[in-house]
Amino acid sequence: MRDVVEHAEAPRGSLQHYFPGGKEQLVDEAVAWAGSYAARRVREYAEALEDPTPGKLFAAMARQWRDEFTRTGFAGGCPLVAATADSAAASERLRKSVGAAFAAWQAPVAGELERMGVPERRSGTLALLMLSALEGAIVLARAHHDVAPLDAVATELAPVLDGAATRA
Repeated sequence: MRDVVEHAEAPRGSLQHYFPGGKEQLVDEAVAWAGSYAARRVREYAEALEDPTPGKLFAAMARQWRDEFTRTGFAGGCPLVAATADSAAASERLRKSVGAAFAAWQAPVAGELERMGVPERRSGTLALLMLSALEGAIVLARAHHDVAPLDAVATELAPVLDGAATRA
């Protein structure tokens, strides 16, 4: 909490004013924001695709992390994974918050898959697969200081994802 106050260059009392629930509330709200941010980005990625396919959507999601790691290094990562690793086991409230944030991200991915011709009965599980593969690749890329895991999941999942679309 001290680090947050210092980074914000704010008086310590303001933190207690805006986050009376302390660290748990701060992490809870940050996780909710991260989930909604990721959800908004999904639509942006889909709209930017010239010829949208599920594989191209996933490649765009992975490319964002590839570009970030290439530009800024491997120090950062997904805040949802960090919150899960750091806090969720210790707090049922935070575990639920992280789960809700992932669900908020998964839903628009599934929606975009459906718009690209993936049947509704598969869109949710494929969206879950995409997020799982992406998060795992982010962790591995950070561990190895190498974007190869991001490239690998994008390349290997593209045929599976595109094959799930029932219309051209």
